[in-house]
Amino acid sequence: MWRSGLARLLTAEGFTVVEEVGDADALRAAVSARRPDLAIVDIRMPPGGRLDGLEAAIDLRRSQPGLAVLVVSEHLATAHVDRLIGDRRHGVGYLLKARAGEDDFLDAVRRVAGGGCAFDRDIVEIMLGATRRRTGLGALTDAERKVLERVAQGRSNAAVSLDLQISRRTVEAHIRSIFDKLGLHDDEEHNRRVMAVLIYLRAGAG
Repeated sequence: MWRSGLARLLTAEGFTVVEEVGDADALRAAVSARRPDLAIVDIRMPPGGRLDGLEAAIDLRRSQPGLAVLVVSEHLATAHVDRLIGDRRHGVGYLLKARAGEDDFLDAVRRVAGGGCAFDRDIVEIMLGATRRRTGLGALTDAERKVLERVAQGRSNAAVSLDLQISRRTVEAHIRSIFDKLGLHDDEEHNRRVMAVLIYLRAGAG
């Protein structure tokens, strides 16, 4: 029911749904045969019904470099986020079904398909709390942490400004300070914004 409803929603929004599958083995086969841009994966899929979907998503991110993956779940499985992210610091997301309304879900689909990241706020907060104890994130001010939490949720500077009721210029200043404190510099491969998010997502999941 959830899968077919999701397919209808995506189709209505102009996405092309190339295939719907019900188990992890069929997911691997469909991705191999159809080469989609994005796979939306429930972490619990047959045959095992435990975390078979998540394991398939992790495998596919390793074996299909061009594939973006958005994982959805009824419950948090934060211990596996680091493995899901892996060495590819783009095109990945993890949402809770109960909290992702249609607009939020579609926004996450677009961000992940476009090479960005989208994570449920509870995942972000758990990772951030764990990572503060291990990384330079402990040097961030409360205001900077609030900005970074929202950036990690995939929000734009304008959305962060609106949510925190501060100017966009202030948001930009906080982000520059975050980059400096984390020692992040632009290069050809990695965007500092993504790197700032993944520093604590990856460390916090370990």
